[in-house]
Amino acid sequence: MSELQGLRDDVYRRPLATALSRLGLSEGWCCVDVGAGGGDVSVALAEMVGQDGRIYAVDSDPRARDEVAHAAAAHAQVIALTQAGEDLILPEQVDLAFCRFLLMHVQDPAVVVRRMAKVVKPGSWVVVQEPITSAGRIDGIPMSMPGAQHPDIGALTPALLRDAGLIISDAWAEAPASVGPGPVAEYLESLTGVDPGDDPVVLPPLVTVIGRRPPQ
Repeated sequence: MSELQGLRDDVYRRPLATALSRLGLSEGWCCVDVGAGGGDVSVALAEMVGQDGRIYAVDSDPRARDEVAHAAAAHAQVIALTQAGEDLILPEQVDLAFCRFLLMHVQDPAVVVRRMAKVVKPGSWVVVQEPITSAGRIDGIPMSMPGAQHPDIGALTPALLRDAGLIISDAWAEAPASVGPGPVAEYLESLTGVDPGDDPVVLPPLVTVIGRRPPQ
């Protein structure tokens, strides 16, 4: 895992933990982490589902995915698949489909969310966590991320889940903030190459949307 990914997982860890807690994720669940190479979601899922659970770690980059999948395999059964989110197909339906910092980089976020909605069992869950980049601030100045295809996709995620036929059960946004040295400043410097010094920093809010596939 890159230094940038590690710092991101650290400063945005609370929204991930909150989402998994609200779902009631427990031993024996079968889950898919779409875009698994982007961070530690597979590991967090594996720790909660245990050896009786199963994690599909899916990413278009097999090297990044395999590093995360190897760490997750210490806690649960892990199956690594090389797929783009738009092409998501699994050999079975799962209890949870999760993506984080993925839709901002794909060509068509709506297609990815529809694919995720199809691979979960009726009555089961889809969770999406995406940022609103331009809502971040450095000394009061808006941030930008020109390298992302959809830098503010977090603002659209509730509609994406609704339009995929999911029932939204919860949605919220959280933004790490600080002033001076610390993980928030370190993450920002790794992301932008700029040390914020003593300027106040509010990182982009991470929007979490929890959707449920309607029971049949």
